[in-house]
Amino acid sequence: MRKLIVALLALTACNTSDQSNAVLRAQVDSLQRKLDDVYKPGLGEFMSGIQVHHAKLWFAGVAGNRKLADFEVGEIREALDDIEKYCADRPEVAQLPMIRPAVDSVSAAIAAGSFPAFKSSFVLLTATCNNCHRATKHEFNVIKVPDVPPITNQVFTKP
Repeated sequence: MRKLIVALLALTACNTSDQSNAVLRAQVDSLQRKLDDVYKPGLGEFMSGIQVHHAKLWFAGVAGNRKLADFEVGEIREALDDIEKYCADRPEVAQLPMIRPAVDSVSAAIAAGSFPAFKSSFVLLTATCNNCHRATKHEFNVIKVPDVPPITNQVFTKP
């Protein structure tokens, strides 16, 4: 009799465990399907954002608006971080480290309040973007120092 009770308890425990595992598996599968359907920005969306911030950075720097220029550098850094996080499967991501020293150079020029340093570091940043494009076989995408603001509803001078 004791053996029968032990056997029944063991079977019950196994069934409960199998049922629990099945419920957990169903929940995991459901969550995975939801994750698979979550929007993930592509590299192009991030690069378009960087391009806008690049242009806004230029106009803020030319206007001597250090706070806005610093903000735009931060936005570029954030986008680079997001590219590494969300587009890690793209081979182009391996070239991103080449951009960071140029971004740091622009940031240092802004902090120093030196327009000549800002201008030369911005030109370096722009050239580095193009070097990255060449290295990733996107040489057809040429970036330049902007001559027209990307948007017309923002004031770039200091308030």
